[in-house]
Amino acid sequence: MRAALTQGQGEPLVIERIDDPTPAADQLLLRVKACGICGSDLHIADNTDRPGRVLGHELAGEVVGLGTGVEGYAEGDRVAVFPLDGCGTCLYCLTGRTSRCAQRTLTGGQLNGGYAEYVAVSPRQAYRLPTDVSFPFGAAVEPLSVAHHAWQKTRAETGEPVLVIGGGPVGQAVALWARHYGASDVVVSDLVEHRRALAEQVGATATIDSAAADVVEAFREITGKPPRVVIECVGVPGMIQRALESAAPDGSVTIVGMTMGQDQFLPSTPFGKELNVQWVSFYTGADYDTTIRALDRGAIDPSPLITDTFDLDSLPTRFEALKHPTTECKIVVEP
Repeated sequence: MRAALTQGQGEPLVIERIDDPTPAADQLLLRVKACGICGSDLHIADNTDRPGRVLGHELAGEVVGLGTGVEGYAEGDRVAVFPLDGCGTCLYCLTGRTSRCAQRTLTGGQLNGGYAEYVAVSPRQAYRLPTDVSFPFGAAVEPLSVAHHAWQKTRAETGEPVLVIGGGPVGQAVALWARHYGASDVVVSDLVEHRRALAEQVGATATIDSAAADVVEAFREITGKPPRVVIECVGVPGMIQRALESAAPDGSVTIVGMTMGQDQFLPSTPFGKELNVQWVSFYTGADYDTTIRALDRGAIDPSPLITDTFDLDSLPTRFEALKHPTTECKIVVEP
């Protein structure tokens, strides 16, 4: 099969032919129909010292082969892939919290992922995709589930306003869910004009140019009150402190953005305000189920987030372009 492979730290991906995966007795073989590019993929590619890896963990595909021990699936089934797999027997795996399993692996991380024509996964990772949900939407289930999990962890009352700091793909998806779950105002702050415009397409009721205005004062002017619920979706040093400073006393701050390095904040800030600070990571099986049902009903529409689709040959160039400022949000390869 053809696949996009890593070459080494900072090197571009390269398209090569490698052996087709052979499903083990307890695996499914999928033809990859769509796979999104995530910022973590860019980070892995720039820091991996192991060439020959196939990245891509935001994927959906069609079952084209079954291991001898697999039941309940058939060739032609459409699935979205939950990229984490665990032992399958511990409490975390049995309750859908695979990210906690001590033996977890990541498809597109330790295991070959979706930047290829085929991939082998466990049936535990295969979530059925209704026929009315497109494969690009199926690939979006993973990032949408990240945002859904973040929202579920956020201490927000129905009908109150919410401040989302950061209009990247995760911040956009959080704004989508916040609006879906009934936030009265969803205010997204970002430095970049096109991200603010996109946020208003996705579900934000207002946006703030954080370079030109005091975010807290602008939020107060929009909603009539300071932000009690703040969701940080940037993930660069200094933003945790910014989020803590933005929240009103007795408020809550959810940290979604992952800083890929050291950061620091003043403990006196959340202490003085008695803030509830929630850290979130990955998602659960329930987040996947809820996201797929919402897509099937048309209750959420992520189409503004998917700014382009392209073929495998274009992947190395498009992947490199995302390492620099761009107007893209979520772009999807269709191998």
